[in-house]
Order: sequence, then structure tokens, then C-alpha cells
Amino acid sequence: MSEKISFADLLQESLLNEKSSDTRVVQGKIVGIKNDKAIIDVGLKSEGRLFLKDIQDLKGTEDINVGDTLEVFIERYEDKNGEPVLSIERAKKEAVWKSLENHMENGDTIEGIITGKTKGGFAVDINGTAAFLPGSQVDLRLVKDISPLLNIKQPFKLIKMDRQRNNIVVSRRAVLEAVRNETKDAVMAKIEEGMIIEGTVKNTTDYGVFVDIGGIDGLLHVTDMSWKRVTNPSEVVNVGDVVKVQVLKLNKSTGRVSLGMKQLVQTPWENIDQRYKVGDKKKGKVVNITDYGVFVELEDCIEGLIYQTELSWIRKNAVPSKAVTLGEEVEVMVLDVNQEKRKISLGLKQCQENPWQKFADEHPVGTKIEGTVKNTTEFGIFVGVTDTLDGMVHMSDVSWADGSKDDKSKDIKPGQKIEVVVLDVNPEKERISLGIKQLGEDPFAEIVENLKKGDIFTAEIKDIHSSGVEVLLENGLSGFIKKTDLSSDKSKNKTDGFSVGDKVEAMVLSMDKDRTVNLSIKALEIQREKEALQQFGSADSGASLGDILGEALKKKDEK
Repeated sequence: MSEKISFADLLQESLLNEKSSDTRVVQGKIVGIKNDKAIIDVGLKSEGRLFLKDIQDLKGTEDINVGDTLEVFIERYEDKNGEPVLSIERAKKEAVWKSLENHMENGDTIEGIITGKTKGGFAVDINGTAAFLPGSQVDLRLVKDISPLLNIKQPFKLIKMDRQRNNIVVSRRAVLEAVRNETKDAVMAKIEEGMIIEGTVKNTTDYGVFVDIGGIDGLLHVTDMSWKRVTNPSEVVNVGDVVKVQVLKLNKSTGRVSLGMKQLVQTPWENIDQRYKVGDKKKGKVVNITDYGVFVELEDCIEGLIYQTELSWIRKNAVPSKAVTLGEEVEVMVLDVNQEKRKISLGLKQCQENPWQKFADEHPVGTKIEGTVKNTTEFGIFVGVTDTLDGMVHMSDVSWADGSKDDKSKDIKPGQKIEVVVLDVNPEKERISLGIKQLGEDPFAEIVENLKKGDIFTAEIKDIHSSGVEVLLENGLSGFIKKTDLSSDKSKNKTDGFSVGDKVEAMVLSMDKDRTVNLSIKALEIQREKEALQQFGSADSGASLGDILGEALKKKDEK
């Protein structure tokens, strides 16, 4: 038959559970010892019992006597036998909790031991009570290896406590920050920019190392470790090394300190402009290859840069990684030296034969050569004249005839072998100008030579533009009549009064470099008006211009 529990017992237990843990830790007295248990009086209507072994573990001694007192935790006021259920371990934990709560309220530090890793952080033992140390609260900076911090007593700050969830969160970082803040002002007051001090390498990163300089950390950047290129700080120093550094920059408001090591030795750039002069050829080793160029070590701690454009005569945007290999010894030319900025510009192609100059020396202007058409564009034809060099035939040099773009250039295809004439070679601009029409005589040379201002031509309109009309002269030359030269009557200076195929008479004004003749109908009309006035009348005759022109036309018809 199951044990009957009275309503009063249930109510008492319920009320007990609502009481705080503090009220359930009481002073107990040993009133008797029976077998392996001690009988404990806690002031209730009946006594509780505890194992002697638990009491011995608590006291650290085997000597237990009637009359001894100890703190116990009442887990239940009555069990099925009507006796209270007691616990020494819970009493001990409650004592620790109460002590920790007082420490947290006062902002005290406590001692604990990091025992191992847990999810998101580490486990910490505080007098037998488990606490949690988040990964972000271990140190002032990220710690990659925590093994030196394991199983040793060290101070922590309590930052969170939740009794119901039995959750305690501690921080080691908070302790370090407090110590740092206490010492920072004192240390910052002692150091000045330019001062040389000793420090201990605390930890390393890809961009430099942090050095402890008496309680605060200074950054020794990788570029300030050595005059020589440093790719990894561990090449120069290791954690724990004592190093001598110079204070480069100091910000007392933020507490940031920048340190340098290379500044303690004489710069190898001293008098660099005397050792390296523009035009000098030097040998060096390729130590770094980037997208924009190649770094070459000329001597210990001295490097120069070959820009991408200075790698090859042929390829203006050569790929640096294809031009040289890491560790390769190369001969370079000094192009520029800037001692103030500690920069040396180098050239690789300048130590090789210039193919553009070689072509210019071997092919004077007027030389006829055979080449292979590489490709054609709307402005010219590119022709391979050597295995590595290309020249260009501009469209204006394809044919003497007007409209060359629509004539000979149509028949020229990539891969075709053609003969060309060298018109110009510019090694500095790396440009070769070629011509096709120059292979034959200029059919218009005599016409152009005899052409003069004032000549009158009959021309056929080829095209009409908003700015004027394009015409073809009887002798095959191209001409152009501007809109303002279409008529002496301003009201008739409109291109919509003309059509392609119309024949017009116009006077030569000038000739452009491309042999386009500039013509004017207006100038011809004005000239003929003057001639009519001279032949048929004068300004004093009283005859109108219309009368004079009418008379002139009448005589012309009679003839």
C-alpha cells in the first residue's frame, strides 16, 4: 500500500520550495553517531542524517564527535520517514554562490582555473563551482593557442550570474583591461615620439607584431621591421623575444603606439642617387611579382620596380608573371631615382635590343617591303612587317583615287601578302606608318600642281551634308562647298535646294592636305557680277544690276 501524504505536508513542502536558498542553509549540530551516519539536529521536529564520509570530506579530517557543528542545506523538510533531507554539498555550493554574488556586487576579482574547452568558450573552476568563459573574453586580442593558460590559477571578473539556471559567466579580458587602464596613463606619460625603448613580443599577425612596452601594447608594423622586404613577421622576431624599438607615433588620447625597428639602423637609401644613376645598367634578383610590375632586389634592402610597360618592347601591357620568374637574375636599367620617396624605377626592355630602332635602321623611308595583313579596321590596315612588329596603312594611303575605302581596301583580306612602302618609323612611339598608294605614281600630281585659286570647275554633287555639299570635279579630285558658299543670296544658302547628281559651277578657294578642293558658288557669282558691271555699265550710269545682267544675257543669247 502506497504511503499517504497529508495535505498539510504537501502545503508545507510547497511553501518550502518558494523560500530562497539562503533560508535553507542552516547550522546543524551532531547529536549522535550511528553506524556510518551522523544524526544532525537542525532545529526541526526531527533530526536528519548525513554520511560520516561526506562530513569527513568537508572537514578534511576523520575526527568527528558528538557536539560538532556544520552548515547543511535542507533539501526537503520531511521524507517518507518524517525526517529532513540534508546535503553538505548543496550547502557548500550555496556558500560559494553567496560569496560570488557579493564579489560581483562589489566588482571584485576572483580566482579560477581554466580546465578545458567548451562550445563557444572555456570551462572555469571557481572553488569547485563551474563557470563559463566566452572565447571573446579570454584576452584583449584573439588568442590562437590557449594551452599556456590552462590549469593555472588566474584572476577573473564575474559578468553574469543566474542562480535558477545555475549559470556563471566570467571574463579574463575585463581583468586585463582594468590592469591596462591602470598602467596606461603612467606609461604614456613616460614615453615620447622618437624615444628608444625595450619591449617583449606579445603576439604576431600577418601585418606585424604587438610589443609589450611596460604594460601597454605597441604595434610594430611589418613595413617597419626591416629595410628589407618582410613577408612574414616570424622571419624577424618570435613571441617572447625582447626587442629594442623606436616610438614612431604616439596618440595619448587613444593609447595607440606605433613602433619601428628598422629606424634604429642607418638607412641603405642614404646617398642612393650617387650609387644609382639614370641610365646605369644593374643586375638584380626578382623578389616579387605583381599585376602592375616586378620588384627586383638590387642589393641588400634595396629594391626597384619594373613597371608593366617597361618589360617588353613588343607587348605594351605584358603580363609580369610571363615575362620573368621569381628568383630569376635579370639585367635592368635605372630609369629614375627618388631618394626622398625611396623609389627606384627600372626597365627590363632597355637592356635588350630595341626592335623598333632596328627596323628604322634597316628600313629607311621609301623602302618597299612585303608584309602579311593582320586585320583591317575602318581607319586602316595592320600589316605584319616582321615576326614581332606591325605597321599600319592608313585609309588615306590605300589609293590615290577618291573613295579608296570603298575600292582597294575591300579586296584586302587578313592573311594576304601585300607590298607596302615605309612612310615613317617612330621608335619612341613604337609606330610604323606604311603606304600602298605610294607604290605607284600620283595621277593627280600634275593636276594639283597646276591648280590655283580662282580656277572655275564644273562639278557633280556626290553627297549632301548639313554643313554643305560634297562634289567630284571633272579632273577626278574631290571638292566641298560649304553651306555659306552655296549662293551670294543668303536666302538661298540651303542644301535642300540641291540633289545628288546635279551639276554646278564653282570657283576654287583652297586645297586641304587630303587634296579636297574647297569651292564656292558664291565667290563665282560675285566675280561675274563685277565683270558684268565693268563691261555693261558703271555705278554712275543709273542702270540697275538687273538691267545690266539682262543686257548681258541678251547678248549671250544672240551670240
